[in-house]
Amino acid sequence: MKTNSATDTVISGVGVITATGQGKTAVMNAWLEGRHAFDVMKRPGRQQGTSFLGAEIGDITYPEHFSKKMLRTASFTGSVALVTLEEAWNEARLSEVAPHRIGLVVGGSNTQQRELMQTCDAYRGREAFLRPVYGFTFMDTDVCGLCTETFGIRGMSYTVGGASASGQVAILQAIQAVQSGQVDVCIAMGALMDLSYWELQGFRSLGAMGSTSYASDPGGACRPFDQQSDGFIFGECCGAVVIERAETAAARNIKPYAVLSGWAIAMDGNRNPNASCEGECTVIRNALEKAGITSEEIDYVNPHGSGSPTGDATELKALQDCGLSHAYINATKSVTGHGLTAAGAVEVIATLLQMKSGILHPTRNLTDPVVPAMNWVKQTPVHHQIMHALNLSFGFGGINTAICLRRY
Repeated sequence: MKTNSATDTVISGVGVITATGQGKTAVMNAWLEGRHAFDVMKRPGRQQGTSFLGAEIGDITYPEHFSKKMLRTASFTGSVALVTLEEAWNEARLSEVAPHRIGLVVGGSNTQQRELMQTCDAYRGREAFLRPVYGFTFMDTDVCGLCTETFGIRGMSYTVGGASASGQVAILQAIQAVQSGQVDVCIAMGALMDLSYWELQGFRSLGAMGSTSYASDPGGACRPFDQQSDGFIFGECCGAVVIERAETAAARNIKPYAVLSGWAIAMDGNRNPNASCEGECTVIRNALEKAGITSEEIDYVNPHGSGSPTGDATELKALQDCGLSHAYINATKSVTGHGLTAAGAVEVIATLLQMKSGILHPTRNLTDPVVPAMNWVKQTPVHHQIMHALNLSFGFGGINTAICLRRY
């Protein structure tokens, strides 16, 4: 095992919220129990003659110091981002870092579609009365503004779009910001994508999202890598990770979760949403090369695993072609659903929490695997000390990302 050094780029804090809980303890407990929140979605603006299944966040507890006025004008995406960042900020003790040396990269574009649709519907025919605040809250950068104002962040901050790979793209950008010296600490966030029935119907029409096959059994609908899967099931979530060098974390007596040992991003050169085994193999091999390890040293894979029949089969072939059939594999989306822009960050957090606990969470609904020969974690948690993990995330537009994590 490679020796850790003061210059390693590490993850020193996490924050997460899903439909099964707020905060890493509640979310991790749900992952280990395989406890889900799938049902017919009830959030206003999500149903229009069709019952879409998904997992929605329940009541949120906000810290007392959050401005009530700010929360009233924040979008749902923005308010969820704030509580997620609060947890990561406190765990990494970022109040001890100079504000101008802290950065924030928010992964996700077009994240507030449901509320934008509701605003348009509410003011149609009386557009002159539209609230002035809409002039800036409709932009994705409003999430940056909310977070930097609330936490006093004075370093760089911007959004990056990578479709379902946005959370991991944000992590890659945050790594670059730290390694280049632009900031000492950079928070990478996978923002909650707030879908309206228009986007849900678009995904359904495309054949990407699960059909009505499980309308009477919402809990059975989300089944990544299973022969009976017919598409992804949406799940609201948000994740944030704090990225810095080991030496700056040590200065605050923070023990990192893991070392970011390797990473890669590559495009398929294909606008269509179909998966590419070649592109996925490219990022896997490039990430391993950067980490300086062989595929045999990877002992756990947290895959993209969306539940798309074609996408899942392609991803498993890529793992086999790259010599990773031996590694433990489970599917976090089987419990949380597909968080789209948030997924990549949330699944990195799932890996970190499993690495810390020494327990791998089960994969719900995996009764008939597409490729039985893989080293699956099925319905029962598995005790395992992760040494080298691989996280994969893919997005529409031909985006492929991979991240290697090493035990600290």
